[in-house]
Amino acid sequence: MKPTTKSFKYWQWRTIIVSMVVYAIFYFVRKNFSIAMPGLTAEYGISNISFGKVIAIGSLIYGFSRFLNGFIVEKVSTKLFMAIGLFLCAAANFCFGFGVELSYWITGVHEGPQVVNMLVLVMGVTIVLNQYFQGFGYPPCARMLPQWIAPNELATKMSIWNTSHSFGSFGAVIICGLIMTNMGADMSGDSSIVAKIGANLAASIKGWDTFSEMEQTSRIMSYASHYGAWRMCFIIPGIIAVGAAILCVLALKDTPQSVGLPEIEGTSTGKEAINGKKGAHKAFLREMVFRNKWVWILSIANVFVYVLRMGVLDWGPKFLTEDRGMNIQGAAWSVAIFEASAIVGTIFAGWASDHIFKGLSHRMGMFCMLGATIFLAIFALVPLPTVPSTIFLALAGFFIYGPQALIGIGAANQATKEASATANGLAGICGYVGSALSALGVGFIADNFGWNSVFIAFVAVGFIGVLIFASMWGAPRDGYERSRKFTEKFLKENE
Repeated sequence: MKPTTKSFKYWQWRTIIVSMVVYAIFYFVRKNFSIAMPGLTAEYGISNISFGKVIAIGSLIYGFSRFLNGFIVEKVSTKLFMAIGLFLCAAANFCFGFGVELSYWITGVHEGPQVVNMLVLVMGVTIVLNQYFQGFGYPPCARMLPQWIAPNELATKMSIWNTSHSFGSFGAVIICGLIMTNMGADMSGDSSIVAKIGANLAASIKGWDTFSEMEQTSRIMSYASHYGAWRMCFIIPGIIAVGAAILCVLALKDTPQSVGLPEIEGTSTGKEAINGKKGAHKAFLREMVFRNKWVWILSIANVFVYVLRMGVLDWGPKFLTEDRGMNIQGAAWSVAIFEASAIVGTIFAGWASDHIFKGLSHRMGMFCMLGATIFLAIFALVPLPTVPSTIFLALAGFFIYGPQALIGIGAANQATKEASATANGLAGICGYVGSALSALGVGFIADNFGWNSVFIAFVAVGFIGVLIFASMWGAPRDGYERSRKFTEKFLKENE
């Protein structure tokens, strides 16, 4: 069936929009941590290296979860799988929000190094669990959307869907930024709390002594005036996530066939002819994913894309507050503008892939990676005031989300709709290896060499990513011809 009937269009766009909303909420219970980090540093003195270790471990767990769930979701209800994951993410966030109480319950003491160490442990455990459950989000979408979108329009419509990442991150940083600057207890009159925050910031921020006494006092009092606000950065998004999980179950449908519509014309892989034969599914996955060099190149490129994307997203608020002198609300808005720019850039990247590069998304990915690298270089190497800094960071965001979206689209097309979740699982685990490297590297470089060195490293990573995309210039648009040849060969060999 050609995807032009009124009924099909209704269900197609309903699937795209509802899954966008649900997946965006996954980011509410994931990117809230980056806004809470400065408050945790101020109140408990947690270092960048400690945060880096926790983020790195969580990133690896998320990548593993996406990879593992890419296999599982090929055989289960995608909407139920997604809803269960979001509900469990909400539960993990509730635990994090009450992390201080859990630490007190375990240690029996309210203050001191023992409490801080236990809080870091609780933080690590809950983030690991949260990141594992986060891996229930993307694989169902990677499986579901190619069922509803034809290959010749997948880049355009999937790029629209991919803005869910940015909408989710945008919403998370705005909501949590407002929480951090409007909630919590006003402890500015408590000299012991003020002194503790001052000591924690002095010990944690490299170059603290270079700030004027007025700047130091302003930062200390901003945290003291909203003491404990970071807790609600986890509790409020958790409540929102529960509602989104319910929406997922009620509003989504897995395939056109589940609402009485036939599959999209031209997307037959021939796999139906070998279904039920011994070893057929595993052989299909081996051919279309693990022996497919184009899927591997996209996956390796994803390592470098995620170093840039997650580096800015996870560490942006801390960098902007500690190096560029912004307050937490200004830093949150700057990262939100980065995400808003990414929304426009992602849609443009998908449109250009289909209309300029005729579905060859990897070619557009190369140009996007180049643009992101150039603007990050300007941001890092040219000393600029707050507004120009924010503009160049936003321009980097315009380009960096393009490759992230296009890798998922390219992997889905190269592996076909029958193996798209597995291919995206492989790309995902490689991406989150990059995220883990970013977390460890940023924490180490920031604490030992300063924040400017972090962005110089990002520029080097970006240029390597450009070269990897360039190596894929001659790849085909999709793998449907490859899949049909494989199934014919499999049938002959197993007659």
